Amino acid sequence: MTKTVLALFLFVTAIMSAQENKEESKSQIVEASCGQCQFGMEGQGCELAVRIDGQPYFVDGTSLDSHGDAHAPDGFCAAIRKASVIGKIKNNRFVVSQFNLLPKEKKTEQN
Repeated sequence: MTKTVLALFLFVTAIMSAQENKEESKSQIVEASCGQCQFGMEGQGCELAVRIDGQPYFVDGTSLDSHGDAHAPDGFCAAIRKASVIGKIKNNRFVVSQFNLLPKEKKTEQN
């Protein structure tokens, strides 16, 4: 009986772990910027954040300075950019395993 319960526990744990890793492996396009400067979040200074479904989260796993000058005209403190990310929300923060800043969208002229 004990072996059966242990086997069942290990099986369920393996399934849950596989599902968690599967969810983390999905790439999604998010808004990325400085949490304080652009998203109005409370913090201790400039810090990278992403906005997912309208909700901003500070990011763990990469930083503002890893993606260029945050105070440049197209930097995170001055603009909201798009990024392709892989990660998960944990303790109300976005833990990123992959972060790719997308090229700045070019404005099209209309006549």
